[in-house]
Amino acid sequence: MVTIRLTRRGAKKLPFYHIVVTDSRIRQGGTILEQIGFFDPVAKGKSVKLNLDLARVEHWQKNGAKLSDRVDALVKSYRKQAVAA
Repeated sequence: MVTIRLTRRGAKKLPFYHIVVTDSRIRQGGTILEQIGFFDPVAKGKSVKLNLDLARVEHWQKNGAKLSDRVDALVKSYRKQAVAA
C-alpha cells in the first residue's frame, strides 16, 4: 500500500520533516517514490512552515495512497490557508 507520510530530517532538537510518498512496508527514512513537500515545526519569522504540492497529493490519493494522521491534518490546514490567501 502506498502511504503519504512524514520523514524526519534535521538536527537534534531542530526537527524538519519531508512529506513523502512511499510504500508503507518500507521503513521510515528508506526509499521514497516522490517528495511532495516539507514541514518545519520550529519555523520563525518569515520562514515557511509548511509547503505542499496539493496537485500531487490529490494525484496520489486518486491512485489509492493513504495519508497518515499527521499529514492529513497538515493538508487540511494548508488548504484552509490557500483559501484564505
